[in-house]
Amino acid sequence: MSNIVLQAKGLNKTFRDGERSITVIDQLDFSLQAGEQVAIIGSSGSGKSTLLNMLGGLDTPSSGQVMINQQDLYACSEKQRAALRNQALGFVYQFHHLLPEFSALENVAMPLLLRKQPIEQVRAKATELLTEVGLAHRLTHKPAQLSGGERQRVAIARALVGEPACVLMDEPTGNLDRHTAEDVQLVIDRLNQDKGIAFILVTHDTALAARTSRILELKEGQLVVSA
Repeated sequence: MSNIVLQAKGLNKTFRDGERSITVIDQLDFSLQAGEQVAIIGSSGSGKSTLLNMLGGLDTPSSGQVMINQQDLYACSEKQRAALRNQALGFVYQFHHLLPEFSALENVAMPLLLRKQPIEQVRAKATELLTEVGLAHRLTHKPAQLSGGERQRVAIARALVGEPACVLMDEPTGNLDRHTAEDVQLVIDRLNQDKGIAFILVTHDTALAARTSRILELKEGQLVVSA
């Protein structure tokens, strides 16, 4: 049985700029094994976030395939794609995108509530994840009452609560100071090891990239092994 949880085949993304056609991602192939941590680095404007959004089903490629657990993400309907994202993927961004009117517990519970799971089961699972990221004492606090590092931990717990095959992270420590970034890095490492969830991290943070099992650089629309 294949251990590949995410795979891109011949992925291409082209934009029109007036008369010009600009190719950002060029016939890219990529695969991610279960439990693997991969860092994607590259210069600003190289297309890292565009690539991550296509891998996560948020931005349709010009051509090519993205397979999640052997299902073609772009060959299904919008409703099916949303369900596949909810079941198999987690997302963490530089800016946490928490819902300000809801508590930490409610924010983490949201993906499971969208699956219409029983409320007590959802609360227990969200509490468990927040405890794992060191926030058992902040369950009822709203985002405005949390520090930057705490908000990012809530975002990580939310990404993991649905037990996804893969978590996609776009500059997860980019808005944090060095000490807080190190704390978040430790949380990512521990959850990766304990739960076997695969991570893709787009980052400029060399310390974070160095902790992963594989570092790839996006150059001229292709992923190459970083020197």
